[in-house]
Amino acid sequence: MTTNQWVQLLFFFGVLFALVKPLGLYMAGVYGDKPFWGEKWLGWLERLFYKLGGVNPKKEMDWKTYTLAMMLFSAVGGFLLYLQMRFQALLPLNPAGQSAVPPDLAFNTAISFITNTNWQFYGGETTMSYLTQMAGLAIHNFLSPVIGTATVVALIRGLVRKETKYLGNFWVDVVRGTVYLFLPMAVIFALVLVWQGCPQTFANTQNAALVEATSYDQPVTNSAGATVVGKDGKPQMTHTVVTEQPIALGPVASQEAIKMIGTNGGGFFNVNSAHPFENPTPLTDFLELLAILLIPAALCLTFGAMVGDLKQGWAVFAAMFLLLAPMVYLCGVCEQSGNPLLNKMTAATDGAALADGNMEGKEVRFGVVDSALWATITTATSNGSVNSMHDSFTPMGGFVPLWMIMLGEVVFGGVGSGLYGMLVFVILAVFIAGLMVGRTPEYLGKKIQAFEMKMASIVILIPPLLTLLCTAVAVATGGPGTNNPGAHGFSEILYGFASMSNNNGSAFAGLSADTLYNLMGGVAMWFGRFWLAIPTLAIAGSLARKKVVPAGAGTLPTHTPLFIVMLISTVIIVGALTFFPALALGPIVEHQKMVHP
Repeated sequence: MTTNQWVQLLFFFGVLFALVKPLGLYMAGVYGDKPFWGEKWLGWLERLFYKLGGVNPKKEMDWKTYTLAMMLFSAVGGFLLYLQMRFQALLPLNPAGQSAVPPDLAFNTAISFITNTNWQFYGGETTMSYLTQMAGLAIHNFLSPVIGTATVVALIRGLVRKETKYLGNFWVDVVRGTVYLFLPMAVIFALVLVWQGCPQTFANTQNAALVEATSYDQPVTNSAGATVVGKDGKPQMTHTVVTEQPIALGPVASQEAIKMIGTNGGGFFNVNSAHPFENPTPLTDFLELLAILLIPAALCLTFGAMVGDLKQGWAVFAAMFLLLAPMVYLCGVCEQSGNPLLNKMTAATDGAALADGNMEGKEVRFGVVDSALWATITTATSNGSVNSMHDSFTPMGGFVPLWMIMLGEVVFGGVGSGLYGMLVFVILAVFIAGLMVGRTPEYLGKKIQAFEMKMASIVILIPPLLTLLCTAVAVATGGPGTNNPGAHGFSEILYGFASMSNNNGSAFAGLSADTLYNLMGGVAMWFGRFWLAIPTLAIAGSLARKKVVPAGAGTLPTHTPLFIVMLISTVIIVGALTFFPALALGPIVEHQKMVHP
């Protein structure tokens, strides 16, 4: 990479490092038990929500009640979203006249958005009405990260509290997260996006005159859709001249803001953040990238503040960052190196290789390095938005986002879900360390015993099981909907189900929606979200009931460089042992075929 590109990367991460602590401490105030200064400004709105919902904010819940509230809230929200999509043709704010979403696609999309996956087997501007985009999908762009944050806060309380069964109140955590965190940030960011050129309108699609008209011939079809054949036995053709192009509009900025802040990723337009209306300028590109990482990274410091030891939060942050940074570099180098076969062909014709690297599938406004940075961050955080097409990356360039997903979305991960996933890995690392020295493992003064390890095993093993099982079923049935053969086609299927099972939402593309993918993907997204959240809350409930064990000479420090290395090793080893055979059949063998044709 050039010096200028290194400076850009260092500046980006420097801004991130500067913001994580103040935002982390702010969130600790939002979810803490002490009076919070923000209540002076927005306390009236918080109290209004409690009154409308009939919530007693002083009544706390045990982990089972907390879990039941989370599941019911998500299930009812998903059902209402499904109905909205099925009946959108009859509802207002549908200037383009979008028809009802098919049942299997509506099922897949509803689960996708309530699980923070935002997987899209559709083009937003050609499928969803403005009402569905704004009052359906965008609503769950708020609710799904709020639920993820509430879950990790409950886990932190389980680590902090002692000899109690209570973890807080789910409804209070949802309301406070919405009122004091996600809503203000989204409003401010949406206004910035409108300032920079993102549309925020109910106006219908507008036609723009083409600079140069295009013309083409197409076959004439009858009412049944069959091609009309002339007396000479040849298809009849009609000549068409196109002088205008329809430009889709809509309430884009409001959805784009929370899409990034909440690590959602679902695009208003089919090409997502490569679209100039979703990502119009270099400033919005920088701010959207920053918004993807900001809350997941700051939650590490929220954790440190809530447990009373910021070093613990910095240790988790360091482990995440050290897993992310090398992958950013690897993806950038692979994409800048380009395809050696294409470079060889170019050198043979004009004597020079392609200096810009692999620009296939890249937006020329952003280039290779920015696209590699976005691809790595969006898959590390379970955001899933894209400003380039991952399907067009080189084999090893595409390996990076796939690998980041397969690590379990714990490298910053989704809002809330990434941190509780990493804390489960922390528990696993502490347990392994305890086995190595023959001592009962402890974390923050709480003994880690059989129940916690059983629940942690479920959290760690469910996403790989879903990914590999669904991939095997798809391949065994002939890989329906796959547009590419061989290793690359396998990578597309593997990436798709890894993305859905780990609630990421990005895609390699190349997969066409059908009933099998919609139904199987919906099930994978549901279990990939809630089969992890439920055992996480069970761990929280178990830890909350325990006494705090005083630290002794044999206590493992969990904020040292040695433990950070052990935590990183645990995450990598689990991912490598689980997925290496599948990766060998996909991007690894494709890379070998590229460099040794």
